[in-house]
Amino acid sequence: MVTISERARRASPSPTLGITAKANALKAQGVDLVGFAAGEPDFDTPEHIKDAARTALDAGFTKYTPSTGTPDLKKAIVDKLLRDNGLSYDVKQIAVSVGAKHSIYNLFQALLNEGDEVIIPSPYWVSYPEQVLLAEGKPVIVKTDESTGFTMTPRQFEDAVTDRTKMVIVNSPSNPTGAVYTRAQLQAIAEVAVRRRVMVLSDEIYEKIIYGTEFVSIASLGEEIKKLTVVINGMSKAYSMTGWRLGYMAADADVISAVGRIQDQSTSNPTSFAQKGGVAALTGPQEPVEMMRREFEKRRDRIVQMLNDIPGVECLTPGGAFYVFPNIAGVLSASKGRFSNSDTLAEWLLETANVAVVPGSGFGAPDNVRLSYATSMENIEKGVERIHKAIEGLS
Repeated sequence: MVTISERARRASPSPTLGITAKANALKAQGVDLVGFAAGEPDFDTPEHIKDAARTALDAGFTKYTPSTGTPDLKKAIVDKLLRDNGLSYDVKQIAVSVGAKHSIYNLFQALLNEGDEVIIPSPYWVSYPEQVLLAEGKPVIVKTDESTGFTMTPRQFEDAVTDRTKMVIVNSPSNPTGAVYTRAQLQAIAEVAVRRRVMVLSDEIYEKIIYGTEFVSIASLGEEIKKLTVVINGMSKAYSMTGWRLGYMAADADVISAVGRIQDQSTSNPTSFAQKGGVAALTGPQEPVEMMRREFEKRRDRIVQMLNDIPGVECLTPGGAFYVFPNIAGVLSASKGRFSNSDTLAEWLLETANVAVVPGSGFGAPDNVRLSYATSMENIEKGVERIHKAIEGLS
């Protein structure tokens, strides 16, 4: 008999990957399905980035690199952080990993001891609490909702701090809600973190996908908070490079050294020629990023309008990322017990309306669902219209 480890037993499957797999299976059967589940841009990787990887392959750049990234990619990241965020780092303070998810995983493995608490605002990206648990830490969930724009208040943060608190996660713009913290909100959170000596994981992967407001890295708000902050970012979202698997972190050198030791004994280096693409992404033309952002903004406006026209659905307008997170409590209530939560509603929409949405339970919000508008305007209009007709048909 094979005995499965307790940590593997504790890990839950990803609801986003699960619903995507079901949707793909239906598509393979010929079903005309509209998918709102995938968390990746629907645009191709810009050509100059692909050209850089092709050139690297042709030049034989296919061997091992330093496990935490090539010097030229680290230098490009250092320059990017200074140019875009006003953050000054040395290359010794940068670690490149196999995607931002890998960066976060390695960070938890390097820093958390058994029982260390990590404060996680809810709704949260599904992997945060799971990765904390895999590192023997304890997720401490702080509930937010539409009344605060899905942002954690400084009072909520401070009330959650105990003598076991090691870290707090700030994800702005957010997956799944698209919420963006203002400079003033981040300043107030930073003051609590500095006073209580709590580290900050600042997940900035959606930094470039933002609408009508400024992006602020909490690490830029003073040297004290910078020393406590680990900045996480990557190429996946801004440059439509999800399959390239390139993420990075910036932090104090001792944190990077610890992460490097973890990475030395796990994946070793990110793919060599992909790193050349990463250099091209950060140093090359940025017009494709802005083109994608403008198109996402048009889609956001349309999907929010259409969702708010559905009886029982309330949807805030997100400030960033490419997700909406509508509250469907009115639909659940009107169904008179047919749907107990967003899981059962999502399953019904998949089977009845041929539309894939992600239930909010995996994000800590069972009265919500997540829709990605990283799909065409045609699909958005067709899919939301199907949802509208299906929900109206309930009555």
